[in-house]
Amino acid sequence: MKASVDSIETFGLVDGPGIRTVIFLDGCSLRCKYCHNPETWAMNEVNYDTEELVQKILRNKPYFKRNNGGVTFSGGEPLLQINFLLDICARLKKEGIHIALDTAGVGIGKYKEILELIDLVILDIKYADKEGYKELTGRDIEESEKFIEEVNKSGKPVWIRQVIVPGMMDNDLYLDKLVEYLKKIKNIEKIEFLPFHHLGFEKYKKLNIPNPLENTPEMDANKCEELYQKFMKKYEKSRK
Repeated sequence: MKASVDSIETFGLVDGPGIRTVIFLDGCSLRCKYCHNPETWAMNEVNYDTEELVQKILRNKPYFKRNNGGVTFSGGEPLLQINFLLDICARLKKEGIHIALDTAGVGIGKYKEILELIDLVILDIKYADKEGYKELTGRDIEESEKFIEEVNKSGKPVWIRQVIVPGMMDNDLYLDKLVEYLKKIKNIEKIEFLPFHHLGFEKYKKLNIPNPLENTPEMDANKCEELYQKFMKKYEKSRK
């Protein structure tokens, strides 16, 4: 089985527990206004096969064992290359490698099958209601909710990620919406707020793609942390 891989990070520290090999797969059907990886939208030519990538990952197995690390499949949207993902995850599972899936949950099906093979779901929340989701991503929210339904059935642990964009998510109204939205997701172990930044802006220029948030300021990290603490108080209260 072959795949279109955008890039590989061999010693990732933020995409799951421990030291991780992070595989960024090409292809995404969302067009998130805050996307910092627009180069991964298109499905490019295949450049890795399963065995080649497995061997590359296994070179780091000693590091995984020392600190409970593993491999994370990210993107783009890794679920769009589902047959490759099923193939390589089955192979890695036999090797005892911890597997995380960083996803928005907008793929092409076979969610139950892939969830049986992975150990952790890192779920990117785009927006916490239908209207805002469509406005932000250009897609309807239903496919993501199909994936969440399968995640709930699987019982797999979930880490939540929410990008905070000034003028969109940095207010009490949105925090309340997010609290309500997360009630439908089971087995949440961790919630992260990621401040919107401009690090991907040069990519838009290079690719000659319009940047819809070109005039939006970066999210202040301290304010983002304050919002996170406020949110967590609301979230914990809602669970009592």
